[in-house]
Amino acid sequence: MDERVFTERGELVLRRRAGHFELISNGVFLMDTRSGESEQILVRAALAAAPPGPRLLIGGLGVGFSLAEAVHTDAAEIVVVEIEPAVVRWHHGVLRQFSEGALDDPRVRVVTADLAAWLTGTSDRFDVICLDVDNGPGWTVFDHNTGLYRAAGLAMLRDHLRPGGVLAVWSASAEPGFEATLTRTIGPVRTVRVPVGRGEPDVVYVASCAGDDRADLRRVRRP
Repeated sequence: MDERVFTERGELVLRRRAGHFELISNGVFLMDTRSGESEQILVRAALAAAPPGPRLLIGGLGVGFSLAEAVHTDAAEIVVVEIEPAVVRWHHGVLRQFSEGALDDPRVRVVTADLAAWLTGTSDRFDVICLDVDNGPGWTVFDHNTGLYRAAGLAMLRDHLRPGGVLAVWSASAEPGFEATLTRTIGPVRTVRVPVGRGEPDVVYVASCAGDDRADLRRVRRP
């Protein structure tokens, strides 16, 4: 049975299908619970390039795979910014198994807000920011989210990184233009491609602030 809510951004549906769940916004598929490998690698690759015990910001809760990965690490604090209250509520219910009850972890703080607006109003800084909003820089469902992936949005994210910080970005496909902008704005970029069942691989871009020599993605391993 589908769960359907109507928000300022339109219709959001949580659809149950063959034992899995799909998130659909205004008829556009966002993500499902069938495989969270690339979301897990987003967090794993970012933390591999970060100092021990980092403060971590995750932009987008989604179906919870990124957060579930994060609570299995040595992160000292995990802030998750999710715009949809319904998504947060579903993680206290039917989606709890996919986020592995991570909302109960004392290190986790969930902020229900638009990520860009929240960042504009806070002085918080993080060692790692993981960005998984819409379907990445090349396929945003909501036009206002495109700003996060442009130079000005990336500069805002950079300003919320501590010295030597890391920004990791999930993308549904390779985006060479975005990668170039990320390099110019943040610093050296490592690219991790994650094969999927059909179509182009998912891509994780990991940018370390210029001058930081700790990035070492050789520690990234798939389970």
